[in-house]
Amino acid sequence: MSIFKLERSIPVEEGYDLAVAGGGPAGFAAAVSAARLGAKVLLLEATGCLGGMGTSGLVTAFDPMANGEEMLVRGIMEEVVEAMYARGYMSPGIDPNNWRKYDHKWSPFRVEGYKRILDEMVIQAGVQVRFFTRVIDADVSQADKVVNGVVIHNIEGYSFVRAKAFIDCTGDAVLADLCGADCREAGRETENIMPATLPSLFVNIDWDRKRQVNEQKGVEVRQAIKEGHFTQPDPFLVGMSKVGDNIGYLNGGHLFNLNALRVNDLTEGMMFGRRLAEEYLGFYRKYIPGCEKLEHVTTASLIGVRESRRIVGEYELTIEDYVAKRQFPDQIGVFNKFVDVHPYDCSEEAYQHHLLEKEKRFKLKEGEYFGIPYGILVPKGWANLWVAGRCVSSDVLVHGSIRVQPACSMMGQAAGTAAVQSIQTGQTACSIDTEELVGTLRRFGAYLPQTTLSRTMTKNG
Repeated sequence: MSIFKLERSIPVEEGYDLAVAGGGPAGFAAAVSAARLGAKVLLLEATGCLGGMGTSGLVTAFDPMANGEEMLVRGIMEEVVEAMYARGYMSPGIDPNNWRKYDHKWSPFRVEGYKRILDEMVIQAGVQVRFFTRVIDADVSQADKVVNGVVIHNIEGYSFVRAKAFIDCTGDAVLADLCGADCREAGRETENIMPATLPSLFVNIDWDRKRQVNEQKGVEVRQAIKEGHFTQPDPFLVGMSKVGDNIGYLNGGHLFNLNALRVNDLTEGMMFGRRLAEEYLGFYRKYIPGCEKLEHVTTASLIGVRESRRIVGEYELTIEDYVAKRQFPDQIGVFNKFVDVHPYDCSEEAYQHHLLEKEKRFKLKEGEYFGIPYGILVPKGWANLWVAGRCVSSDVLVHGSIRVQPACSMMGQAAGTAAVQSIQTGQTACSIDTEELVGTLRRFGAYLPQTTLSRTMTKNG
């Protein structure tokens, strides 16, 4: 790939050890972990805050972090949640054992508090952050699979950033794709695309009365569909989560067949998502007790994309690994969330298939977990490029488990730590000493219970 072609020269920025594209939970964790190890880090984020889906996307609840016996997701993610709890940024009355111990419990939070904690942590770590900045091209040496630098764009124009290492935390593998790394796209290599959702915040909820009805069971939704209330007869509804004394977060409504790599799809999806949000406002007012005076505050500024592009990594995590609860000597995290592949259409058959996978076919028992190996973070053969978050190397079913914020944070911390190790030792991303990597992650709080270690990563044959 050649440098982005412009008729005029652009400024060249040098001196960075690591450039991270994307400031969601993966990018944030990658940048902070690397900076704490002494690296000079540049973190590039397209919006005006860190946190990704948890902030700009209004997915204001952390997915399960424990398995009924112990906390699995530790390290930087644990720091964030504990700091938010100490500051009163978690949902009122929440039990800390939601993330410390309980099996499959969500932890709702106040979005502005989350933003503040992330701001403070990157400042304390010495990360240089640039909001409203996108990576738009990359210069690479294809023969060596080395990234030399990236072209970025913001209000000040274009510039070229050189660094020793790069991490793609864009969610859509934007940087990896620009570099020419092999990727798989939903809807191209797969028959279907997992639907997206545009979340919302609502106020004026009487939670005591609302608790009388569990809208996730679908009785009220089906009645509303029967009465022609919704534009699309979608029986799936996650339900309203409490994030304030009278505030709720709704991850409701599916944007079916939306290709997040196509701007027209994103545009139409935002418009249709806002229409669905208004329909859910009417639904809750009419059908759900305690919501008669409900008001819609806002929809998210980002669509909640569940699937788009994933790299072809040194290892691909599969559903067979998940079911076997496989442990890897080079695992950089362990996790246990159920396989959450949302229905591909509004049919009852698709909905029941989702429930079967979520609740019976693949769900792990209390105390169980599976490993997340280092190799899924490395585009196959690349020397100084890593990927963390939603766009790592996995099959669709496992992707339904690990695409969420806590898992993304663990992967980001591992990628940032690996990048610094690579810079300090000269080891490439695809030949790193994973025994040393695991040791460093453990020292910085990661829970990695494997008893067998290896200096080489697990790879596909």
